[in-house]
Amino acid sequence: MKMLPTIPLDRLILRPFSLEDAKVVQELAGDKYIAETTLYIPHPYEDGIAEEWIKTHADHFNENRSLTLAIAHKEQKYVIGSISIAFHTKFNHGELAYWVGKKYSNHGYCTEAAKGIVKYAFEEMHLNRIYARYLGNNPASGKVMQKLGMTYEGTLRQHVKKWDKYEDLVYYGLLKDEYLNSHLFSK
Repeated sequence: MKMLPTIPLDRLILRPFSLEDAKVVQELAGDKYIAETTLYIPHPYEDGIAEEWIKTHADHFNENRSLTLAIAHKEQKYVIGSISIAFHTKFNHGELAYWVGKKYSNHGYCTEAAKGIVKYAFEEMHLNRIYARYLGNNPASGKVMQKLGMTYEGTLRQHVKKWDKYEDLVYYGLLKDEYLNSHLFSK
């Protein structure tokens, strides 16, 4: 059984979630703003959802399905959000996804965490490509993708329905060769 990794960064640490994090996950993910700007986070965020979600992480990692880690402040240890890479082993690529609590927005935390997990995905998991998508109503997420050096790949117009409204999905991608040649990632 593989252990979920811990990835130290400058201000943050990406670490496995524990059941003790469930209360703060419910508080942060339960903010309607987070649900509005993500595809799968429910609102209201009912009791027990966080615990059930956290319990899936180790199995999903060991089944080569996904790597999901808590974004935590390195010094004070508090949880800021979540970041993950869903693996598609047949094609050797992964889908990057993330969220940070609203009160932690605009501090560069999401970009720092994304750089850390992207580096891990290319260097440790040996993926060839990472892609990410965001709801058209959440351009801030796209800014994180741009800061990673990801390339805009297209928009699927009104591709999903969120709360009875059709939303665009905007896609970005990064290839391993682009990552290796990028000045954005410290080697």
